[in-house]
Amino acid sequence: MAWTGWSQYDAPDNLPRPAHWSKDAACREAHPDLFYPEGDSGVAHLDTAEAKRWCARCQVQDRCLADSLARGEPHGVWGGLDEKERRRLLRRQREQARAAYRQERKREEEAADVEAQSAAAPAA
Repeated sequence: MAWTGWSQYDAPDNLPRPAHWSKDAACREAHPDLFYPEGDSGVAHLDTAEAKRWCARCQVQDRCLADSLARGEPHGVWGGLDEKERRRLLRRQREQARAAYRQERKREEEAADVEAQSAAAPAA
């Protein structure tokens, strides 16, 4: 039988793996449906608010949010933010990244212009 590679459970270095952050999440004590309100009714808004209160007292809230953003989690309350809030946050992050990229490109173009001008200028 040919070797097919490491499975997700085999660590080639045999080191213990740390527990996943969700082991310490406050929401483990809450009903899961609370974090996935359906619709836009008053009850859904109340559930969302209650879920955010659970998140506010959670010691792994930042890791939860980062993980949900990395996965592109489309539903529920994660890290204290609902779907709309996470989409807005991702949009702002993309806009900031684009602005930083444009600013860097502008600096590179200006540096290239200065270099081209100094190369074209006669030596004194």
